Amino acid sequence: MNSKKSIISYQRACAVIPGGVNSPVRSFNAVGGNPIFIEKGAGSKIYDIDGNEYIDYVCSWGPLILGHCDRDVVNAVIEASEKGTSFGAPTLGEVRLAELITQQFPSVEKVRLVNSGTEAVASAIRLARAYTGKSKIIKAAGCYHGHVDSLLVQSGSGVASLGIPGSSGITNEQARQTIVVGFNDIDAVNKAFEQFSNEIAAIILEPIAGNMGVIPPKEGYLSAIRQICDKHKSLLILDEVITGFRVSLGGAQKLFDVRADITILGKIIGGGLPVGAYGSRAEIMDLLAPLGPVYQAGTLSGNPLAVAAGIATIEKLISSDVYAKLEKRSSQLEQGLLSEAKRLGVAITINRVGSMMSIFFSDKPVENYDDARASDVEKYNKFFHLMLEKGIYLAPSAFETMFVSYAHSDDDLQITLDCARKSFEELDRNS
Repeated sequence: MNSKKSIISYQRACAVIPGGVNSPVRSFNAVGGNPIFIEKGAGSKIYDIDGNEYIDYVCSWGPLILGHCDRDVVNAVIEASEKGTSFGAPTLGEVRLAELITQQFPSVEKVRLVNSGTEAVASAIRLARAYTGKSKIIKAAGCYHGHVDSLLVQSGSGVASLGIPGSSGITNEQARQTIVVGFNDIDAVNKAFEQFSNEIAAIILEPIAGNMGVIPPKEGYLSAIRQICDKHKSLLILDEVITGFRVSLGGAQKLFDVRADITILGKIIGGGLPVGAYGSRAEIMDLLAPLGPVYQAGTLSGNPLAVAAGIATIEKLISSDVYAKLEKRSSQLEQGLLSEAKRLGVAITINRVGSMMSIFFSDKPVENYDDARASDVEKYNKFFHLMLEKGIYLAPSAFETMFVSYAHSDDDLQITLDCARKSFEELDRNS
């Protein structure tokens, strides 16, 4: 694989951008080596500036459920751009996207569009605190909710512990507003409520963890969380930035029959362009300005280009067989990878929900952050580079998610499995 131009471009980028990237995982620090610079995408593939072609399982970290440059989405963006790129004033597109969201998520009666998942999370937490009159938030270790100060924390000691800063620039006071528990650990949640009684405004959770690798909720976990929130008059915030419209039209809430008090959305509702949203029942959302005392604003919120891409994407998801094909192809890929690894004696565990999946180099179930960290990360890093050399682009981190898109064909899957077989063979020879 020729990567001369990417190496030169990375050196150039490092001179003017911290670490050469605008989001840390792009740097390849987790897997080693230099990042590849992408020139274009089409369907299931991306192409770097050196002319190399890759079958893409990152899909811009999830939003490209239809693949790169879907014609309907591109045409919608072109049409919108010809009318103007931003107005800072209401447009009909904003209303249409909000209607599509509320139609598919019964727990959402009203929705506010913002510019990113991080912005949506920060606003949702402010709203939850205003509604409940409480201050503390529970989050699960390993779940990522954007770079919100009070949530960018690590777990301290104990089953349910006050957070400690996970990044420089976050104060101890901010971190102490967050209680960290283990994912899939109901006992820890109950313990948190015993310790902090009436101080907890909300639990925020990825209903399917996607930022420590894919980790599904155990049976009954989400319903138990719902019951605990109801009992203690705290809100349940489900961060469906990744899962919303990815695992079903109604997200993980529909898949697992659970109701959020506040829903966070992103990724797919922008069709590949920057957008986020948070929504709830009317009595909560009406606390927002201009109706209520909770202030949140944004000049580019509901940007016409992002809204147009989101509408085109969601309307296509509603009117077509996307989810049936995604399930079929994702299952085929999962079973093929497991079969090839087993045949060669390479221990892997694959967690999959719909078109989200992760490969863990482990012979044990992976049900929480500690399990994920116990997997063989070095082996994943080697596998990543072996696959990259063969033209398969996986997430450059052992703790991220593979995404299958509607554009991935049977031929793409077979090529991927052939490359995986060869990569497993090389791992086995070198182990």
